[in-house]
Amino acid sequence: MNLSTAKVLVTGGSSGIGYETARQLIAQGAQVAICGRNADKVRRAATELGALGIVADVSQEADVINLVTQVIAEFGGLNVLINNAAFGFFAPLTDTPTDQFNALLATNVTGAMMMGRECAKHFVAEQYGNIVNVASTAGHTGFPMGTAYVASKFALRGMTECWRGELRKHNVRVMLVNPSEVQTDFVANSGREARPHNSTKLESEEIAHTIVALLTMNDRGFVTDVTVWATNPQ
Repeated sequence: MNLSTAKVLVTGGSSGIGYETARQLIAQGAQVAICGRNADKVRRAATELGALGIVADVSQEADVINLVTQVIAEFGGLNVLINNAAFGFFAPLTDTPTDQFNALLATNVTGAMMMGRECAKHFVAEQYGNIVNVASTAGHTGFPMGTAYVASKFALRGMTECWRGELRKHNVRVMLVNPSEVQTDFVANSGREARPHNSTKLESEEIAHTIVALLTMNDRGFVTDVTVWATNPQ
């Protein structure tokens, strides 16, 4: 697609991969809306980026419906969803609280589904759209203490395949991006000790670059999924 015609909604857009994706899209002429749960962070990011900032929690159905409705009204349409909002929780199975597990799934899975559903309604009506789901290499391989997060990313990968099968006939491209470890606030926000910066590991810039590249392919083709690894992490 021509990004100068892109009308984009980025969930979890006030920091990390979402923020950088919004920045790169805006630099190429796209109209971009971002959302997040923290009003101060959303306001600050929107001002820095020149984006439309909306406070919304994707785990709340009313927020999702209002968010999509507002963006369509503000932009006069919508043709790209970047389904990026997610968080992590890591613990041994024997120490995984049910409420924490359910809260993670409510954002990472149910929230992604509701965002996809509400945007797909508009895309099907317009017979055009793009959905990019930001998953993880954790959607391909499990690891110790990853029960909740890995489950959510396996689920997102499965949903992506279902949506692709349903929406392809409506000229809606559904794509999956699987980052390996990216240096954002994700680790600290998941309750683990922050790690020192490592110049050989991935930054948000590489994942945003990947998303932008997927979108800029001519609309007659699309990449179903792509995994991004650091070249030689030390």
